[in-house]
Amino acid sequence: MTIEICAVGGFSEIGRNMTAIRVGNEAVICDMGFYLPKIITYEEEEGEGSRNGLTKEELIKIDAIPDDRVIKDWRGNVKAIVLGHCHLDHIGAVPYMAEHYYCPVIGTPYTLEVLKTIMADDRLRIKNQLKPLNPGASIKVSENITIEFINMTHSTLQTVLIAIHTPEGVVVYANDYKFDNHPVIGKKPDYERLRELGNSGEVKALIVESLYADARMKTPSEKVAKEMLGDVMLGVDNKGHAVFVTTFASHIARLQSIVEFGQKLKRKVVFLGRSMHKYLSAAERLKLIDFTKKADIVWLAGDIKKKLKEISANPEKYLVICTGNQGEPKSILAKMAMKELPFEFRQGDIIIFSCRTIPAAINMANRAMLEDKLSRKGMRIFKDIHVSGHASREDHRDLIDMLKPKYLIPSHGDVSKLTPLADLATEMGYVLGKTALIVRDGQIVELD
Repeated sequence: MTIEICAVGGFSEIGRNMTAIRVGNEAVICDMGFYLPKIITYEEEEGEGSRNGLTKEELIKIDAIPDDRVIKDWRGNVKAIVLGHCHLDHIGAVPYMAEHYYCPVIGTPYTLEVLKTIMADDRLRIKNQLKPLNPGASIKVSENITIEFINMTHSTLQTVLIAIHTPEGVVVYANDYKFDNHPVIGKKPDYERLRELGNSGEVKALIVESLYADARMKTPSEKVAKEMLGDVMLGVDNKGHAVFVTTFASHIARLQSIVEFGQKLKRKVVFLGRSMHKYLSAAERLKLIDFTKKADIVWLAGDIKKKLKEISANPEKYLVICTGNQGEPKSILAKMAMKELPFEFRQGDIIIFSCRTIPAAINMANRAMLEDKLSRKGMRIFKDIHVSGHASREDHRDLIDMLKPKYLIPSHGDVSKLTPLADLATEMGYVLGKTALIVRDGQIVELD
Protein backbone atom coordinates (compact mmCIF):
# COMPACT_ATOMS: atom_id res chain seq x y z
CA MET A 1 0.00 0.00 0.00
CA THR A 2 1.42 3.40 -1.01
CA ILE A 3 0.35 7.02 -0.60
CA GLU A 4 -0.36 8.96 -3.78
CA ILE A 5 -0.81 12.73 -3.77
CA CYS A 6 -2.43 14.51 -6.70
CA ALA A 7 -1.92 18.23 -7.12
CA VAL A 8 -5.31 18.97 -8.67
CA GLY A 9 -5.18 22.76 -8.29
CA GLY A 10 -3.29 25.50 -6.48
CA PHE A 11 0.18 24.29 -7.48
CA SER A 12 0.50 26.47 -10.60
CA GLU A 13 -1.38 29.56 -9.36
CA ILE A 14 -2.43 31.38 -6.19
CA GLY A 15 -5.86 29.90 -5.49
CA ARG A 16 -7.97 27.14 -7.03
CA ASN A 17 -6.77 24.93 -4.18
CA MET A 18 -7.51 21.21 -4.35
CA THR A 19 -5.37 18.24 -3.36
CA ALA A 20 -6.30 14.56 -3.43
CA ILE A 21 -4.60 11.93 -1.28
CA ARG A 22 -5.05 8.22 -1.99
CA VAL A 23 -3.91 5.27 0.08
CA GLY A 24 -4.65 1.86 -1.38
CA ASN A 25 -8.10 2.13 -2.91
CA GLU A 26 -9.37 4.93 -0.64
CA ALA A 27 -8.96 8.68 -1.11
CA VAL A 28 -9.82 12.04 0.43
CA ILE A 29 -9.88 15.49 -1.14
CA CYS A 30 -8.65 18.59 0.69
CA ASP A 31 -10.31 21.82 -0.47
CA MET A 32 -12.17 22.77 -3.65
CA GLY A 33 -11.49 26.43 -4.33
CA PHE A 34 -12.07 29.20 -6.83
CA TYR A 35 -9.36 30.85 -8.87
CA LEU A 36 -10.68 34.28 -7.98
CA PRO A 37 -9.02 36.34 -10.75
CA LYS A 38 -10.88 34.26 -13.35
CA ILE A 39 -14.17 34.59 -11.44
CA ILE A 40 -13.75 38.37 -11.21
CA THR A 41 -12.81 38.69 -14.89
CA TYR A 42 -15.75 36.54 -16.02
CA GLU A 43 -18.29 38.48 -13.95
CA GLU A 44 -16.88 41.80 -15.15
CA GLU A 45 -17.39 40.69 -18.75
CA GLU A 46 -20.66 38.77 -18.38
CA GLY A 47 -22.35 40.54 -15.48
CA GLU A 48 -22.67 40.02 -11.74
CA GLY A 49 -23.98 36.57 -10.80
CA SER A 50 -23.46 35.20 -14.32
CA ARG A 51 -21.33 32.28 -13.14
CA ASN A 52 -24.32 30.76 -11.30
CA GLY A 53 -25.66 29.42 -14.57
CA LEU A 54 -22.40 27.73 -15.50
CA THR A 55 -21.78 24.00 -15.22
CA LYS A 56 -18.76 22.42 -13.60
CA GLU A 57 -17.30 21.72 -17.04
CA GLU A 58 -17.75 25.33 -18.17
CA LEU A 59 -16.07 26.62 -15.01
CA ILE A 60 -13.15 24.26 -15.58
CA LYS A 61 -12.89 25.49 -19.17
CA ILE A 62 -12.45 29.12 -18.04
CA ASP A 63 -9.91 28.01 -15.39
CA ALA A 64 -12.16 29.20 -12.53
CA ILE A 65 -12.21 25.90 -10.60
CA PRO A 66 -9.81 22.93 -10.35
CA ASP A 67 -9.67 20.50 -13.25
CA ASP A 68 -10.39 17.24 -11.47
CA ARG A 69 -10.35 15.09 -14.60
CA VAL A 70 -6.86 14.03 -13.55
CA ILE A 71 -8.45 11.99 -10.73
CA LYS A 72 -11.46 10.70 -12.64
CA ASP A 73 -10.39 7.13 -11.86
CA TRP A 74 -10.33 7.95 -8.14
CA ARG A 75 -13.86 9.33 -8.05
CA GLY A 76 -15.60 6.24 -6.74
CA ASN A 77 -13.01 5.82 -4.00
CA VAL A 78 -13.21 9.30 -2.45
CA LYS A 79 -14.41 8.96 1.14
CA ALA A 80 -14.52 12.62 2.16
CA ILE A 81 -14.07 16.20 0.97
CA VAL A 82 -12.30 18.03 3.78
CA LEU A 83 -12.14 21.82 4.14
CA GLY A 84 -9.49 23.60 6.23
CA HIS A 85 -11.18 27.02 6.42
CA CYS A 86 -13.83 29.18 4.76
CA HIS A 87 -11.99 31.30 2.17
CA LEU A 88 -13.36 31.13 -1.37
CA ASP A 89 -10.07 30.03 -2.91
CA HIS A 90 -10.49 26.91 -0.75
CA ILE A 91 -14.26 26.28 -0.67
CA GLY A 92 -15.76 28.28 -3.56
CA ALA A 93 -15.90 25.35 -5.98
CA VAL A 94 -17.63 22.96 -3.56
CA PRO A 95 -21.18 23.80 -4.79
CA TYR A 96 -20.13 23.00 -8.37
CA MET A 97 -17.94 19.93 -7.77
CA ALA A 98 -18.92 18.09 -4.61
CA GLU A 99 -21.92 16.25 -6.07
CA HIS A 100 -19.62 14.40 -8.45
CA TYR A 101 -18.25 12.59 -5.39
CA TYR A 102 -20.43 10.34 -3.25
CA CYS A 103 -19.10 11.34 0.14
CA PRO A 104 -19.60 13.86 2.96
CA VAL A 105 -18.11 17.34 3.10
CA ILE A 106 -16.28 17.85 6.40
CA GLY A 107 -15.31 21.21 7.91
CA THR A 108 -15.40 23.19 11.12
CA PRO A 109 -18.85 24.53 12.08
CA TYR A 110 -17.99 28.04 10.86
CA THR A 111 -16.53 26.83 7.55
CA LEU A 112 -19.68 24.83 6.83
CA GLU A 113 -21.95 27.67 7.95
CA VAL A 114 -20.22 30.01 5.49
CA LEU A 115 -20.54 27.36 2.77
CA LYS A 116 -24.28 27.05 3.46
CA THR A 117 -24.67 30.83 3.39
CA ILE A 118 -22.87 31.10 0.04
CA MET A 119 -25.00 28.33 -1.46
CA ALA A 120 -28.23 29.88 -0.20
CA ASP A 121 -27.25 33.30 -1.53
CA ASP A 122 -26.32 31.89 -4.95
CA ARG A 123 -29.31 29.50 -4.97
CA LEU A 124 -27.11 26.43 -5.21
CA ARG A 125 -27.57 23.05 -3.54
CA ILE A 126 -25.56 19.87 -3.10
CA LYS A 127 -26.69 16.43 -1.96
CA ASN A 128 -23.52 15.67 0.00
CA GLN A 129 -23.92 15.45 3.76
CA LEU A 130 -22.23 18.36 5.58
CA LYS A 131 -20.42 17.00 8.65
CA PRO A 132 -19.10 19.51 11.19
CA LEU A 133 -15.88 18.65 13.02
CA ASN A 134 -14.49 20.85 15.77
CA PRO A 135 -10.81 21.80 16.03
CA GLY A 136 -9.06 19.15 18.11
CA ALA A 137 -11.46 16.38 17.05
CA SER A 138 -11.07 13.39 14.72
CA ILE A 139 -13.40 11.36 12.50
CA LYS A 140 -12.87 7.98 10.84
CA VAL A 141 -14.04 8.24 7.23
CA SER A 142 -13.07 4.76 6.01
CA GLU A 143 -11.30 1.58 7.03
CA ASN A 144 -7.87 3.12 6.44
CA ILE A 145 -8.36 6.88 6.80
CA THR A 146 -9.02 9.07 9.85
CA ILE A 147 -9.24 12.86 9.61
CA GLU A 148 -7.96 15.01 12.47
CA PHE A 149 -8.44 18.78 12.80
CA ILE A 150 -5.58 20.61 14.53
CA ASN A 151 -6.42 24.09 15.82
CA MET A 152 -4.61 26.84 13.90
CA THR A 153 -4.74 30.61 13.39
CA HIS A 154 -5.29 32.43 10.10
CA SER A 155 -7.26 35.46 8.92
CA THR A 156 -10.65 33.88 9.55
CA LEU A 157 -12.36 31.84 12.26
CA GLN A 158 -11.99 28.14 13.03
CA THR A 159 -9.06 27.44 10.72
CA VAL A 160 -7.45 24.01 11.08
CA LEU A 161 -4.56 22.01 9.75
CA ILE A 162 -5.82 18.70 8.38
CA ALA A 163 -4.00 15.55 9.50
CA ILE A 164 -4.88 12.52 7.36
CA HIS A 165 -4.00 9.35 9.29
CA THR A 166 -3.37 6.24 7.19
CA PRO A 167 -1.64 2.87 7.72
CA GLU A 168 1.27 4.29 5.68
CA GLY A 169 1.70 7.38 7.84
CA VAL A 170 0.19 10.82 8.33
CA VAL A 171 -0.22 13.46 5.63
CA VAL A 172 -0.60 16.99 7.00
CA TYR A 173 -2.34 19.58 4.82
CA ALA A 174 -1.40 23.11 5.92
CA ASN A 175 -3.24 25.39 3.52
CA ASP A 176 -3.41 28.20 5.01
CA TYR A 177 -2.00 29.07 8.42
CA LYS A 178 0.01 31.43 10.60
CA PHE A 179 1.47 31.08 14.09
CA ASP A 180 -0.38 33.78 16.08
CA ASN A 181 0.35 33.61 19.80
CA HIS A 182 -1.96 36.56 20.57
CA PRO A 183 -5.08 36.07 18.42
CA VAL A 184 -7.85 38.66 18.78
CA ILE A 185 -10.50 35.91 18.59
CA GLY A 186 -10.02 32.23 19.38
CA LYS A 187 -7.18 30.11 20.72
CA LYS A 188 -3.54 30.10 19.69
CA PRO A 189 -2.20 27.19 17.56
CA ASP A 190 -2.06 23.71 19.06
CA TYR A 191 1.73 23.45 19.19
CA GLU A 192 1.56 20.52 21.60
CA ARG A 193 -0.33 18.36 19.12
CA LEU A 194 2.01 19.33 16.27
CA ARG A 195 5.02 18.29 18.35
CA GLU A 196 3.31 15.02 19.33
CA LEU A 197 2.79 14.16 15.68
CA GLY A 198 6.38 15.07 14.83
CA ASN A 199 7.83 13.07 17.71
CA SER A 200 5.79 10.02 16.69
CA GLY A 201 7.86 9.83 13.50
CA GLU A 202 4.68 9.09 11.54
CA VAL A 203 4.38 12.24 9.41
CA LYS A 204 4.92 11.03 5.87
CA ALA A 205 4.30 14.31 4.07
CA LEU A 206 3.59 17.97 4.73
CA ILE A 207 1.66 19.86 2.04
CA VAL A 208 2.12 23.49 2.98
CA GLU A 209 1.23 26.92 1.60
CA SER A 210 4.15 28.92 0.24
CA LEU A 211 2.78 32.44 -0.36
CA TYR A 212 5.35 34.23 1.81
CA ALA A 213 8.09 31.62 2.05
CA ASP A 214 10.49 34.21 0.63
CA ALA A 215 9.84 36.65 3.51
CA ARG A 216 12.67 36.15 6.02
CA MET A 217 10.62 36.88 9.11
CA LYS A 218 7.91 35.62 11.43
CA THR A 219 4.44 36.84 10.46
CA PRO A 220 3.26 39.33 13.11
CA SER A 221 0.24 38.65 15.33
CA GLU A 222 -3.21 40.05 14.59
CA LYS A 223 -2.65 42.00 17.80
CA VAL A 224 -0.16 44.12 15.80
CA ALA A 225 -2.80 44.89 13.15
CA LYS A 226 -5.16 45.99 15.91
CA GLU A 227 -2.51 48.40 17.21
CA MET A 228 -1.96 49.77 13.70
CA LEU A 229 -5.70 50.29 13.23
CA GLY A 230 -6.03 52.05 16.56
CA ASP A 231 -3.12 54.33 15.72
CA VAL A 232 -4.89 55.53 12.55
CA MET A 233 -8.51 55.46 13.64
CA LEU A 234 -7.96 57.11 17.02
CA GLY A 235 -4.85 59.16 16.22
CA VAL A 236 -5.87 60.98 13.04
CA ASP A 237 -8.14 64.02 13.13
CA ASN A 238 -11.42 63.00 11.50
CA LYS A 239 -13.74 65.72 12.82
CA GLY A 240 -16.23 66.76 10.20
CA HIS A 241 -15.26 63.99 7.80
CA ALA A 242 -16.57 60.63 6.70
CA VAL A 243 -14.51 57.59 7.72
CA PHE A 244 -14.57 54.42 5.64
CA VAL A 245 -12.70 51.18 6.33
CA THR A 246 -12.41 48.24 3.96
CA THR A 247 -10.97 44.81 4.66
CA PHE A 248 -11.64 41.16 3.90
CA ALA A 249 -15.23 40.30 4.82
CA SER A 250 -14.13 36.97 6.26
CA HIS A 251 -11.61 38.57 8.64
CA ILE A 252 -13.92 38.57 11.65
CA ALA A 253 -11.19 39.42 14.17
CA ARG A 254 -10.19 42.48 12.14
CA LEU A 255 -13.81 43.55 11.84
CA GLN A 256 -14.23 43.22 15.60
CA SER A 257 -11.26 45.54 16.17
CA ILE A 258 -12.71 48.10 13.73
CA VAL A 259 -16.06 47.99 15.52
CA GLU A 260 -14.36 48.54 18.89
CA PHE A 261 -12.54 51.63 17.59
CA GLY A 262 -15.72 52.93 15.97
CA GLN A 263 -17.42 52.79 19.35
CA LYS A 264 -14.51 54.65 20.94
CA LEU A 265 -14.96 57.34 18.28
CA LYS A 266 -18.64 57.46 19.27
CA ARG A 267 -19.65 56.86 15.66
CA LYS A 268 -22.50 54.64 14.52
CA VAL A 269 -20.93 51.58 12.88
CA VAL A 270 -22.44 50.43 9.57
CA PHE A 271 -21.45 47.38 7.52
CA LEU A 272 -22.25 47.63 3.81
CA GLY A 273 -22.08 44.81 1.29
CA ARG A 274 -23.37 41.35 0.52
CA SER A 275 -20.16 39.51 1.38
CA MET A 276 -19.99 41.31 4.74
CA HIS A 277 -23.43 39.93 5.49
CA LYS A 278 -22.47 36.40 4.43
CA TYR A 279 -19.55 36.04 6.80
CA LEU A 280 -21.00 38.03 9.69
CA SER A 281 -24.37 36.27 9.65
CA ALA A 282 -22.65 32.86 9.64
CA ALA A 283 -20.56 33.84 12.68
CA GLU A 284 -23.59 35.28 14.49
CA ARG A 285 -25.68 32.14 13.95
CA LEU A 286 -22.94 30.14 15.69
CA LYS A 287 -22.73 32.77 18.46
CA LEU A 288 -19.06 33.42 17.69
CA ILE A 289 -19.75 37.17 17.56
CA ASP A 290 -22.60 39.54 18.35
CA PHE A 291 -22.29 42.52 16.04
CA THR A 292 -25.98 43.23 15.47
CA LYS A 293 -26.20 44.97 18.88
CA LYS A 294 -23.23 47.18 17.97
CA ALA A 295 -23.71 47.90 14.26
CA ASP A 296 -26.11 47.99 11.32
CA ILE A 297 -25.46 45.27 8.72
CA VAL A 298 -26.89 46.33 5.35
CA TRP A 299 -26.61 44.21 2.21
CA LEU A 300 -29.69 44.53 0.00
CA ALA A 301 -29.27 47.01 -2.87
CA GLY A 302 -32.24 49.21 -1.99
CA ASP A 303 -31.32 49.31 1.69
CA ILE A 304 -27.71 50.22 0.86
CA LYS A 305 -28.85 53.24 -1.20
CA LYS A 306 -31.18 54.34 1.56
CA LYS A 307 -28.48 54.00 4.22
CA LEU A 308 -25.92 55.92 2.14
CA LYS A 309 -28.35 58.81 1.72
CA GLU A 310 -28.75 58.81 5.49
CA ILE A 311 -24.97 58.76 6.02
CA SER A 312 -24.43 61.47 3.41
CA ALA A 313 -26.61 63.87 5.39
CA ASN A 314 -24.38 63.62 8.46
CA PRO A 315 -21.18 61.69 7.60
CA GLU A 316 -19.20 62.49 10.75
CA LYS A 317 -21.67 60.49 12.84
CA TYR A 318 -20.85 57.21 11.09
CA LEU A 319 -18.05 54.71 10.64
CA VAL A 320 -18.65 52.71 7.45
CA ILE A 321 -17.08 49.27 6.94
CA CYS A 322 -17.59 48.21 3.34
CA THR A 323 -16.52 45.85 0.59
CA GLY A 324 -13.91 46.91 -1.96
CA ASN A 325 -10.53 46.16 -0.41
CA GLN A 326 -9.25 44.68 -3.69
CA GLY A 327 -10.86 47.40 -5.83
CA GLU A 328 -13.48 44.99 -7.15
CA PRO A 329 -15.66 46.92 -9.67
CA LYS A 330 -18.92 45.60 -8.18
CA SER A 331 -17.94 46.43 -4.58
CA ILE A 332 -19.56 49.15 -2.50
CA LEU A 333 -16.44 51.32 -2.38
CA ALA A 334 -15.88 51.13 -6.14
CA LYS A 335 -19.51 51.91 -6.88
CA MET A 336 -19.36 54.98 -4.64
CA ALA A 337 -16.17 56.13 -6.35
CA MET A 338 -17.91 55.73 -9.73
CA LYS A 339 -21.01 57.60 -8.47
CA GLU A 340 -23.14 54.51 -8.97
CA LEU A 341 -24.31 54.84 -5.36
CA PRO A 342 -25.68 57.98 -3.69
CA PHE A 343 -22.68 59.21 -1.74
CA GLU A 344 -20.31 62.02 -2.67
CA PHE A 345 -16.83 61.85 -1.14
CA ARG A 346 -15.51 65.18 0.11
CA GLN A 347 -12.07 66.70 0.50
CA GLY A 348 -10.42 65.26 3.64
CA ASP A 349 -12.68 62.20 3.99
CA ILE A 350 -10.78 59.14 5.19
CA ILE A 351 -10.47 55.68 3.64
CA ILE A 352 -8.50 52.97 5.43
CA PHE A 353 -7.43 49.88 3.49
CA SER A 354 -6.92 47.32 6.26
CA CYS A 355 -5.54 44.75 3.84
CA ARG A 356 -2.90 44.07 1.25
CA THR A 357 -3.64 43.62 -2.43
CA ILE A 358 -3.71 39.94 -3.38
CA PRO A 359 -0.81 39.57 -5.86
CA ALA A 360 -2.79 38.89 -9.03
CA ALA A 361 -2.68 41.24 -12.01
CA ILE A 362 -6.41 42.00 -12.06
CA ASN A 363 -6.49 42.83 -8.33
CA MET A 364 -3.50 45.14 -8.59
CA ALA A 365 -5.00 46.94 -11.59
CA ASN A 366 -8.41 47.31 -9.93
CA ARG A 367 -6.91 48.64 -6.69
CA ALA A 368 -4.70 51.13 -8.55
CA MET A 369 -7.71 52.49 -10.46
CA LEU A 370 -9.81 52.76 -7.31
CA GLU A 371 -7.08 54.54 -5.37
CA ASP A 372 -6.61 56.98 -8.24
CA LYS A 373 -10.33 57.84 -8.27
CA LEU A 374 -10.39 58.31 -4.48
CA SER A 375 -7.24 60.42 -4.54
CA ARG A 376 -8.72 62.70 -7.21
CA LYS A 377 -11.65 63.31 -4.87
CA GLY A 378 -9.25 64.59 -2.22
CA MET A 379 -9.59 61.65 0.15
CA ARG A 380 -6.95 60.80 2.72
CA ILE A 381 -5.86 57.22 1.93
CA PHE A 382 -4.28 54.94 4.53
CA LYS A 383 -2.95 51.72 2.95
CA ASP A 384 -1.57 48.42 4.27
CA ILE A 385 -3.00 48.79 7.80
CA HIS A 386 -2.63 45.05 7.99
CA VAL A 387 -0.69 41.98 8.98
CA SER A 388 -0.86 38.82 6.91
CA GLY A 389 -2.77 35.68 7.77
CA HIS A 390 -0.08 33.60 6.08
CA ALA A 391 3.09 32.07 7.44
CA SER A 392 6.49 33.54 6.56
CA ARG A 393 9.77 31.70 6.09
CA GLU A 394 10.63 31.33 9.77
CA ASP A 395 7.14 30.10 10.63
CA HIS A 396 7.57 27.41 7.97
CA ARG A 397 10.91 26.46 9.49
CA ASP A 398 9.24 26.01 12.88
CA LEU A 399 6.37 23.95 11.41
CA ILE A 400 8.80 21.65 9.62
CA ASP A 401 10.87 21.30 12.80
CA MET A 402 7.78 20.36 14.78
CA LEU A 403 6.29 17.87 12.32
CA LYS A 404 9.51 16.35 10.92
CA PRO A 405 7.84 15.15 7.70
CA LYS A 406 9.65 12.70 5.43
CA TYR A 407 8.46 14.64 2.36
CA LEU A 408 7.74 18.33 1.91
CA ILE A 409 5.41 19.54 -0.85
CA PRO A 410 5.00 23.34 -1.30
CA SER A 411 1.54 24.46 -2.42
CA HIS A 412 -0.69 27.50 -3.00
CA GLY A 413 1.31 29.34 -5.63
CA ASP A 414 3.09 29.31 -8.96
CA VAL A 415 6.69 28.19 -9.27
CA SER A 416 7.99 31.58 -8.08
CA LYS A 417 6.16 31.00 -4.76
CA LEU A 418 6.87 27.28 -4.44
CA THR A 419 10.62 27.54 -5.03
CA PRO A 420 11.55 29.58 -1.91
CA LEU A 421 9.87 27.00 0.32
CA ALA A 422 11.71 24.20 -1.46
CA ASP A 423 14.93 26.17 -0.95
CA LEU A 424 14.18 26.36 2.79
CA ALA A 425 13.63 22.61 2.81
CA THR A 426 17.04 22.00 1.24
CA GLU A 427 18.58 24.23 3.93
CA MET A 428 17.01 21.88 6.46
CA GLY A 429 18.40 18.71 4.89
CA TYR A 430 15.74 17.77 2.36
CA VAL A 431 16.81 16.85 -1.17
CA LEU A 432 15.15 18.71 -4.05
CA GLY A 433 13.36 16.30 -6.35
CA LYS A 434 13.53 13.46 -3.82
CA THR A 435 12.14 14.61 -0.46
CA ALA A 436 11.34 18.24 -1.33
CA LEU A 437 8.92 18.01 -4.24
CA ILE A 438 7.82 20.88 -6.47
CA VAL A 439 4.74 19.67 -8.35
CA ARG A 440 2.39 21.39 -10.80
CA ASP A 441 -1.34 21.18 -11.33
CA GLY A 442 -2.30 17.76 -12.65
CA GLN A 443 0.74 15.88 -11.38
CA ILE A 444 0.56 12.77 -9.17
CA VAL A 445 3.43 11.79 -6.90
CA GLU A 446 3.82 8.42 -5.20
CA LEU A 447 5.48 8.36 -1.79
CA ASP A 448 7.48 5.28 -0.79
